[in-house]
Amino acid sequence: MGSPSEIFRTGLLAGQSAVVTGGGTNLGRQAAAELLACGARVVIAGRREEVLAAAAAELGDGCSWVSGDIREPEDAARIVACAVERHGGLDVLVNNAGGQYFVPAEAIGAKGWRAVMRLNVEGTMTMTRAAGAALRAGGGGVVVNVTVSPHHGMPAMAHTGAARAAVEALTVELASAWRDAGVSVVAAAIGRFDTESLRKYPEVVWRGAALSVPLQRLGTMQEFAWLVGMLASPLGRALSGTIVTLDGAADNWWGAWPPTAIADDAGVVPTEARKSVGGG
Repeated sequence: MGSPSEIFRTGLLAGQSAVVTGGGTNLGRQAAAELLACGARVVIAGRREEVLAAAAAELGDGCSWVSGDIREPEDAARIVACAVERHGGLDVLVNNAGGQYFVPAEAIGAKGWRAVMRLNVEGTMTMTRAAGAALRAGGGGVVVNVTVSPHHGMPAMAHTGAARAAVEALTVELASAWRDAGVSVVAAAIGRFDTESLRKYPEVVWRGAALSVPLQRLGTMQEFAWLVGMLASPLGRALSGTIVTLDGAADNWWGAWPPTAIADDAGVVPTEARKSVGGG
């Protein structure tokens, strides 16, 4: 299973089976690594066989892969069936696969809109439906839907902002519907993370993304993986129906940080001198 988790106890998820969609690269691969480190057996899924095979070989014992398109019900059912066949059941589903592209809202074409909605909304729902019976058969489990923060708008990516908001609404609804079956459904709303995909954009994009975060840095993929590990743990059951945000406080602010209106020429927020207040 590789090295143990840095922050979770050894064997936290021992005996459990997980599926991670989009698990061949970036955040999905890191989440799979953390689940393995916690003792779970993991099936990573995606459309590119060569990428999945390479990732599974790198992740090592306990990890296998299956190719498929999460937008297609037959493929989604096959992905789940593979996990059940290989590991005797399914306990955790991480709906990590998704996608978007930069485009002003007024320039989004019908084809592009449908593509983003179908992958992010329909793909998530199709995988979740496919996994539902397996999760219930095992006495319950956790579905983690990866969405995107901030919640107050996605400039230049309105299509994905709308799609992720829809997934969060589905999360709340399914958490209520599946409560009695012991299935928890949680959304992980993530901010700007330092991934290989982000680095493919012009440098001005990812450097600007870091500067727009109040924490003043991009998140690490390991931090995302720790969040997934926590949500897959028994604590995840207590968070069912909630949106857990991990974004360096970006959800509280949009724009340069610190705000230019209150920063000096050096970009520092001045500290106001205050008179001593006497007490008695």
